[in-house]
Amino acid sequence: MEMGVIAGPDRQSMNLVFDFGAVLIEWQPARLVASHFPELAATPEAAQQAARSIFGHADWHDFDRGTLSPDCVVQRTAQRLALPFDEMQHLVSGIGERLTPIQETMDVLADLAQRRDQRGDVRLYYLSNMPAPYARTLEHKYAFLRWFDGGIFSGDVQRSKPDPVIYQLLQSKYALEPAQTLFVDDVQDNVDVACSLGWSGVRFVSAQQLRSSLANLLSQSQGDL
Repeated sequence: MEMGVIAGPDRQSMNLVFDFGAVLIEWQPARLVASHFPELAATPEAAQQAARSIFGHADWHDFDRGTLSPDCVVQRTAQRLALPFDEMQHLVSGIGERLTPIQETMDVLADLAQRRDQRGDVRLYYLSNMPAPYARTLEHKYAFLRWFDGGIFSGDVQRSKPDPVIYQLLQSKYALEPAQTLFVDDVQDNVDVACSLGWSGVRFVSAQQLRSSLANLLSQSQGDL
């Protein structure tokens, strides 16, 4: 499916499911690496490679899905990459506070929440790979989570995208009709899994692109977003 193109019918009620990191919430792993381990970030390419070594490893994925504790991921990563333990601990413990909303997509989400409240033709959900400690920080800090009708964080269910099971957990928990469900994520593999389950999908590129894609879906019978 082409980036930004929505597949699926245009009936009146739609379930809109959002990823968090790099869609609604800032997630810039290379910048994190540069701030904590500048020696690994002499060039942008080196910073990206170091970020992949930390956040793309199976240990971090286990942390994401709640099967590895923060202390364990710190210890394993520091040992594997020969990084200072204290600085690695500082990186991991501080991420929750650095997850800040992206204003442009917050504006899109706010408009959707208002539409839902006024027209009742959309429902809002989230499906995010997020360790439980960071999820609790977001819930405590940001009122926008209350705009959602529901959602799942990976750390709470010990499953993570692109495992189809976590999509099915969301679908089952909220009785979502696949043909009426649209998933927004910045990772194409995650979008592809949603589509394989009968959902529609948009790979997120920008807030402007997302607003346009949603307007194409919603305006046919209900008016512009």
